[in-house]
Amino acid sequence: MSDRFSLIIPAYNEARYLPRLISSVRAAELAFPNTNVEIIVADNSSTDDTAGIAASGGCKVVRVDKRCIAAARNGGAGIASGEIFCFIDADSEIHPETFVRIDEAMQDPSIIAGSTGIYLERMSPGLMIPYHAMMLISWVTTIDAGLVLCRREDFFAVGGYYEDLLLAEDVDFLFALKRHGREHRQKLTRLKGVEALGCTRKFDEHGDWHYFKLLWQVLPNIIELGIGTTTYKNPPSEITDYWYQPNR
Repeated sequence: MSDRFSLIIPAYNEARYLPRLISSVRAAELAFPNTNVEIIVADNSSTDDTAGIAASGGCKVVRVDKRCIAAARNGGAGIASGEIFCFIDADSEIHPETFVRIDEAMQDPSIIAGSTGIYLERMSPGLMIPYHAMMLISWVTTIDAGLVLCRREDFFAVGGYYEDLLLAEDVDFLFALKRHGREHRQKLTRLKGVEALGCTRKFDEHGDWHYFKLLWQVLPNIIELGIGTTTYKNPPSEITDYWYQPNR
């Protein structure tokens, strides 16, 4: 049995949600016979039992001490052996047909990479507005969230995730793959019918309308200084408090 797929999960204190994701991956693995899914948990300096839960679930575990989600993703990819790299957040859950759809997409040489998109685990007016705005941006750019997939060689060709970014590293990564694909007349794709679950725990914690306040706080820095404001050096507290010091 070959490791066609390597699924890389960056994780910081994800003992609560990780079992749900692993269970969904094992269910999806059954839909694609004769192929192992190599699950790699990149433990980003967790203080809970994230690493133990991952190991007991049959995952490979790599410790990544640099508190940066891009570094965690790269750390997981660094020990991956699969032909196709897949990246998913630890608080998510994947569709049972995910690997079938990924395999179909990656057999098409005109596709360089893609994503599944997401559905939210609950809805409210405060969630619907940013969600549909994201959907519009995705339609225009072909950049989406959820599970992100690419071939092994293309991951390394673009240098993986940019570790100077503390946020939006997933968007930057897909833009890099999109630029790389143009050289070979390749494009990004959005897989249909296999959206990953989008966890709403940030909204549960901070309120359904908090995202607008957050953007108001973060956007001035980005507009003034560019994407470099989210770099690992001297990041704004609005970023570190929200994305890197979660209440879990």
